[in-house]
Amino acid sequence: MAARVLDSYALMAFFEDEPGADAVRNLLLKAEEGSPKLLMCVVNLGEVWYAIARTNSARVADEYIQEVEGMAIEIVDADWKLTRLAAEFKTSGNIAYADCYAAALAKSRKAELVTGDREFKTLEKEIRIDWL
Repeated sequence: MAARVLDSYALMAFFEDEPGADAVRNLLLKAEEGSPKLLMCVVNLGEVWYAIARTNSARVADEYIQEVEGMAIEIVDADWKLTRLAAEFKTSGNIAYADCYAAALAKSRKAELVTGDREFKTLEKEIRIDWL
């Protein structure tokens, strides 16, 4: 099974038990067993942190991130190659810059992006998307 990239939408759906939470939960359980490989850009993990910190506190956000660090998700740093590709996505569409990192990671790793964020609709010809 091909690698999957989680964007902040997917992880927040899981944490907040929103629509798509069960699909993300199943992916996490399968990843624990070895397949699929799950990836997330550190920029998108930052989005998760600030969303939780905004509604709760920095301490609670740190606890969630510790939980993520124990999951079978490879957190990928944003090097220049990934940043350049994210910037290309930003110039070609009306999509949030942080979301461009998730798209860039999916494209660079030939992975499928897991999201429910309709903003990615404009990138369906560029990347494969698994809609929650």
